[in-house]
Amino acid sequence: MKELIEGIAKALVDNPDSVEVEEIVNGKDVLLKLKVEDSEMGKVIGKKGRIAKSMRTVLKSVSNKKKVNASLEIVED
Repeated sequence: MKELIEGIAKALVDNPDSVEVEEIVNGKDVLLKLKVEDSEMGKVIGKKGRIAKSMRTVLKSVSNKKKVNASLEIVED
């Protein structure tokens, strides 16, 4: 799941090397923390949060298949 979010984020930003995804696993709960440069934040979130919502929807679909509870948090540096 980490690779999925990382791949999507790298495709959206101008500087793919700045994308970092941290995966925190606690039993069946998985938290993914996505970090990008401040100047790229708008590209990852999208207008009215549409891109972020879409990434969360894809993540939920994959996590349901793997029978885990995954969530995505977009953090600023």
